[in-house]
Amino acid sequence: MKKKTARKKKNRVMGFQVLENECIWMKAGVVNFRTCDNAYDCNNCPFDHAMQRAMSSETDRKKPGWVELLRKNYEGASRPCRHVLTGRIDTPKICVMNYECYHCAFDQMLDEADTQLTNAPEYKEASGYRVADGYYYHIGHTWARVEHGGRIRIGFDDFVVRLFGIAQRLDTPPLGAVLEQDQVGWTFARDNHKAATLSPLSGTVVTVNHKAKDHPEIIHEDPYQEGWLFILEPKSSKKRLRSLYFGEEAVNWTEQESRRLMTLMGPEYEQLAATGGEPIDDFFGYYPEIGWDTLTRAFLRTEKV
Repeated sequence: MKKKTARKKKNRVMGFQVLENECIWMKAGVVNFRTCDNAYDCNNCPFDHAMQRAMSSETDRKKPGWVELLRKNYEGASRPCRHVLTGRIDTPKICVMNYECYHCAFDQMLDEADTQLTNAPEYKEASGYRVADGYYYHIGHTWARVEHGGRIRIGFDDFVVRLFGIAQRLDTPPLGAVLEQDQVGWTFARDNHKAATLSPLSGTVVTVNHKAKDHPEIIHEDPYQEGWLFILEPKSSKKRLRSLYFGEEAVNWTEQESRRLMTLMGPEYEQLAATGGEPIDDFFGYYPEIGWDTLTRAFLRTEKV
């Protein structure tokens, strides 16, 4: 219990490509200093809601305060797109929609473009397994990554794709499906074996990676980039992300999981783990005698499907 409490204090919810993470209220000149830790998902930000209430008049409480400040600050001059201000894009662009982003085709285009991962993440190694920087890790060996706008991209980690080998069938949740954190969200199968996977976060599925679903070998080869599974519109993501592993904690946890795997195989393999050798690319394929159900219970934290 003490360890969990310490993790909550240490972890900060970090988003994707939010390096210059000044809050939009700081960009607009309303507050002297505040950084964004919610991936510019202003619609679900308590601070933004509080500022809007403070800025709004009794007769016009629903008007977004930051919009009015941007209009005022850039009146008569070039009006930079809010995505320039937040650092989401680095090329100059003028807003022609009076900061009404919900009418803006460019804003919608950016959301669609965000479904593709153009830059490979940086990695750390944990007992030979890759751990991607900036990703959150669930105890069931799935990852969650905060996208710009607060949506969450989901996938399998390197440990589990090496553990079970290439899936022959992947049954991802359909669009509109509502997932709950720590509950079964989808399944995959190999030969006559099937496994259930726990969802790392709660939310509604808004995008599915059909390319990876149709070609599961992509997930095995590149689980952190091309092999992502789907994107969630999250529910209470900021609070729930703090229950996941992040940064050095994720590296340490992966090393612990590697040692647990060797323990399942017996004392001679525990000693092998200590040598730091490269992990097997298809563990179940090499050691089917360990048992599919044993592996799913131990590492996916689920029972037989």
